[in-house]
Amino acid sequence: MRTLSWLSALALIAGLTWLGGLSAGSFPITFAELWQVFSGEGEPLARSVILELRLPRVAGAFAVGALLALAGAYLQVLLGNPLADPYILGTSGGAAVGALIVLLLGGGAVLVSGGALAGALLSVAVVFTLAGAGGRWSTTRLLLTGVIVAAGWGALISFFLSVAPERDLRGMLFWLMGDLSHITTPWPALALAIAALFLSLPLARSLDLLARGELQASALGVEISRLRLALYFAAALLTAAAVTLGGSIGFLGLVVPHLMRLVVGSAHRLLLPAAALFGGTLLVLADTLARTAIAPRQLPVGVLTALIGVPVFLFLLQKSDRRRESPK
Repeated sequence: MRTLSWLSALALIAGLTWLGGLSAGSFPITFAELWQVFSGEGEPLARSVILELRLPRVAGAFAVGALLALAGAYLQVLLGNPLADPYILGTSGGAAVGALIVLLLGGGAVLVSGGALAGALLSVAVVFTLAGAGGRWSTTRLLLTGVIVAAGWGALISFFLSVAPERDLRGMLFWLMGDLSHITTPWPALALAIAALFLSLPLARSLDLLARGELQASALGVEISRLRLALYFAAALLTAAAVTLGGSIGFLGLVVPHLMRLVVGSAHRLLLPAAALFGGTLLVLADTLARTAIAPRQLPVGVLTALIGVPVFLFLLQKSDRRRESPK
């Protein structure tokens, strides 16, 4: 009952954050005007601002946050390591490289999405191939390989930026730091986040068992190899969608699952929806601050997620250390 109350509270906070994101901006809109707009009335200017600019951006921010939080939750349980996330394993770097290549070649939005997915899947394949070389696969080896591959993607990103046409350079840099200002059709990404959540809920018991250890999970009937393959592909797909829509936005996939484990516990039937709700809410809040803090100019939303994520993660790390050192 307590955890369900937390989920209800998170859903309420998410709704309030959406309202705040729709209202705040250089053209402030009251809640009464919002009601008029969504009831089919309201001034033409207010309708244009809400329906064409702010609603797609708020929905896109929520979708990206939910996608990254779910991807982080998948990877952390599969690797048995709380430091795992799409950025540390190089998945987001691969997606960014794939998207940049298509952008430099003049491809459209659909091709950019395809390039991001191809880059993310390539990164997963490279990391697992290198980590398993010599038959000595381990979680630590996988994480170290991911860090190295991520550094390689970073070098390629720097190369592509150095050869990019000057007219495109600022936009690419802003996108790589996290940019939600260009979003016009967030609904496919939002649908993907919802579908991923509901498709993964039936796997909650298997994920709970896997979190206790592979031997125990296998003994209780979990098909480890199939589960890993499915969820690694899902994590790559969600990361690619998030990077395509919002660029590189760090720390959400790392911090949000941590926080939600403290709030609702480690049972994945509650952790996954809580992570999706809180990840989306946190990014909507960060994006609202990014576009209003120094208005009319805007900050890259990735800057704010890092400013929020670094101290929160250090706090969680310190708390985890104290818990391990406390006498049993």
